[in-house]
Amino acid sequence: MDMKTENANYSDPDQLPIDLNDLISAVQSLPEQYRNELTQPLNRVVEYTKRRRRILNLIQEALSQLRMDMKYLMFDLEATRRERDDLKNAFGSEE
Repeated sequence: MDMKTENANYSDPDQLPIDLNDLISAVQSLPEQYRNELTQPLNRVVEYTKRRRRILNLIQEALSQLRMDMKYLMFDLEATRRERDDLKNAFGSEE
């Protein structure tokens, strides 16, 4: 059985590190007996690598959102402080 048709999870080599693509190519070039023995562990490594990349992307997106939220909070804090100071000056000068 051909490993390419058997393992559709190798379909996008751009998502995988070069070393892993090299390993996939090496395993695909092995005789069928050895290739069959290595297919399942290789599938697990590929899935783990893809999962790790997805998690890393989620973390990067969450950090970007956190940075944006912090900027908004800092802006809001500064605006609140300015309003407080303006009110203090307004009430302080009326006395």
